[in-house]
Amino acid sequence: MKKRSLATLIIAFFAMVVFSQNLTQTVRGTIIDTDSNLPLIGAQIVIPGTDPLMGTTTDVDGKFRFESISLGRITLQLSYMGYENKTIPNIVVNSGKEVVLDLNMQESFETLNEIEVIANKDKGAALNDMSLVSSRSISIEQTERFAGSFNDPSRILSNFAGVTNTQDGSNDIIVRGNSPKYIQWRLEGLEITNPNHFADQNSVSGGISALNTNLLATSDFYTGAFSPEYGDVLSGVYDVKLRAGNNEKFEAIFGFGLLGTDLTLEGPFKKGYGGSYLINYRYSTISLVNDIGLADIDGALKFQDASFKIVLPTKEMGTFSLFGLGGLSSFLLEDVKPDLWDTPGDGSFSPNIIEDFDKGSHLANFGITHTLSINDKSYLKTSLSYSSNNIDDDVFESKTTKILDGQGDFLRDSIISRQVNYQGRLKNSAYRGAITYNNKLNAKNKIQIGSKYALLDYDNNQSRFQADGNTRFAIVDFNENISTVRNFVSWKHRLREDITIVSGIQNMNVLLNNKSTLEPRLAVKWKLNNTSSFNAGYGKHSTMESLHNYFTKVELDNGSLIEPNKDLGLLKAHHYVLGYEKRFTKNLMAKIEVYYQALYDLPVENNDTSFYATINEGLDFRYVDLVNEGTGKNYGIELTLERFLDNNYYFLINGSLYNSKYKSLEGVERNTQYNGNYLVNILMGKEFQNLGKKKNQTLSLNGKIFFGGGKRIVPLLRDGQGNLAVDTGNNNYWNYEKAYENKLEDIYQITLSASYKFNKPKATHEIFINLDNVTNTKGKVSEYYDESEPNSIGHLTQFGMFPNLMYRVYF
Repeated sequence: MKKRSLATLIIAFFAMVVFSQNLTQTVRGTIIDTDSNLPLIGAQIVIPGTDPLMGTTTDVDGKFRFESISLGRITLQLSYMGYENKTIPNIVVNSGKEVVLDLNMQESFETLNEIEVIANKDKGAALNDMSLVSSRSISIEQTERFAGSFNDPSRILSNFAGVTNTQDGSNDIIVRGNSPKYIQWRLEGLEITNPNHFADQNSVSGGISALNTNLLATSDFYTGAFSPEYGDVLSGVYDVKLRAGNNEKFEAIFGFGLLGTDLTLEGPFKKGYGGSYLINYRYSTISLVNDIGLADIDGALKFQDASFKIVLPTKEMGTFSLFGLGGLSSFLLEDVKPDLWDTPGDGSFSPNIIEDFDKGSHLANFGITHTLSINDKSYLKTSLSYSSNNIDDDVFESKTTKILDGQGDFLRDSIISRQVNYQGRLKNSAYRGAITYNNKLNAKNKIQIGSKYALLDYDNNQSRFQADGNTRFAIVDFNENISTVRNFVSWKHRLREDITIVSGIQNMNVLLNNKSTLEPRLAVKWKLNNTSSFNAGYGKHSTMESLHNYFTKVELDNGSLIEPNKDLGLLKAHHYVLGYEKRFTKNLMAKIEVYYQALYDLPVENNDTSFYATINEGLDFRYVDLVNEGTGKNYGIELTLERFLDNNYYFLINGSLYNSKYKSLEGVERNTQYNGNYLVNILMGKEFQNLGKKKNQTLSLNGKIFFGGGKRIVPLLRDGQGNLAVDTGNNNYWNYEKAYENKLEDIYQITLSASYKFNKPKATHEIFINLDNVTNTKGKVSEYYDESEPNSIGHLTQFGMFPNLMYRVYF
């Protein structure tokens, strides 16, 4: 009895000690020189607001470490003699995961010991110091905090000025009125495929990103006048970064939500070695429920994805990094209509035809990078990568007849035949190699010289039945490859401490048809004082059109087939940007930016009565003779007022007024289909910390209001009185003369989210809920013919109210 009482007292004592201790965590990292990539020895790091003030310095490898840091949000202040001071705010410290940071500092204009440099890095500025205009960084903390982001790196972009999507549930990225297909995706600095599940051949759509925020680091997004290193792009560049895994201890994250169930693992390869691994696997929760027999959900979107990063430092040979991203997705939609998913052609418009859509796709991206320091001023970065995406589409067409009862009343539809009408088999691969030389000449000058080679291998086959329903013909059938070579030179010059200039040139070469360009770039940033800055930029840019357009087969009057587009040239644009930024306080910023983009050499149909230009190409494809004789323009003004998270609240208000126009050979200036004219975002949030008896819980509430113009449409045929006048017998539904004149409705949407986090000694638990479109607004996006709808007109609408619930544990 006494032994039992003693044991009870011991257990109670230890329990009291454990729960009376304040929960803490380790914060550590590395600091390097921004330009030379070498570690900074003896840099000072302090945590303001601590009592007594906590501080440390970096060691010979540029590493620093803080032990026993209280949970919550902290700020780090970095200083180093001869370098610009830097502040890193809003670092989230949880009990379930160490904080490991990779930081850099910029050498000051004058590296004199007597001068104290006071210059904090602007919050939200791009990490890439060669990008001075139309750029910003996006942290993972923002991706997880902003309402409506769904922990999706694609969706967070629509929170910023000049960027929107179609609001139909897809996560496409429309930048300054440009088509989503001209977005360039990068992972670890290398170009990759569209990283979205259920994507199409033009990469203009997709529902769920294969990128998982558990693996991401702060990344950069660019919307115009790109720096010299970026080529083969017109619209925007999303340069996504993966973080390195913890190289000292094993950690894991498990998540379970309505969209997916995933597991993340990370840790060191061995004690004392700086290498690490980081890996994630996710499986569609709905698919999982179906697979284990708990439910039978028709038309369920099935997907799974995996990603990883491995870091292998060496003593003499630099650092190697391997990474990968892969995904599988599929669905079967029965009796599909355009309000659910757009299928090629107009077969679904017929009242006697039912279409079922069977879609499967996969994506794979693998790369290896090697960074080698040559001396204390320069380093060399080389990379090799492989990317592929396969899309298998089958549209089954069932012809039906109506079964009536004895009184002539409708009973049901009866299927009399079923066959695959449209069939697509797209296999696209890319092999890439790149080398970049970086040299920090001195504190005022830095140069980059790079070259990139790409081999694009495409095996595409698309076919469908002709109108008679008996003859299958090939829309596209080719197995070809195209090689490109891109070169660039970039020079950053600090004219004075308050004026920075980045200039250079990009050279693009298409070896298929020997098309090439020389593209000058220039950007200037002038800090008027400690709180105001002005920037300006110009860039000539070009890109290839989607590969299927080059190998289009066109039938002549005599029945022979030709491929008229192999000599198709590059799309080109001049980008002009002017901006002004005002920092009212360290946490409150206002920004205005105006831009003009002059597009030329746009591929348009070789027909002087046609409205068609490839910049409007969407999910339905048009295979015609193309010439580079189209023009266009995008221009607008963007305003942003942002209060960064501080004292537990933030807000972000931005708006854009813009126009997006083009001309084909018909000579009529039309709107592009992405010309919404305006958009407004209002985001806000509040965090409540130190909740609960042990003060170990945090509640976060966030909201977003969006207003914007809808997409421009090609309307259905109507007579002079506005009545529907389609000709179903001849498959004539659309009024192309009025293409993109109007949009149906403007769009508004309200999104709310909340997260509740509670820390335990060895783990952090988090419950997250996001309510997208809480008012269930169904603004009309486009129209289509459907006899079963009122006035025979159906509508694609906004995606309705959608709840996303997720639980995560970090341990």
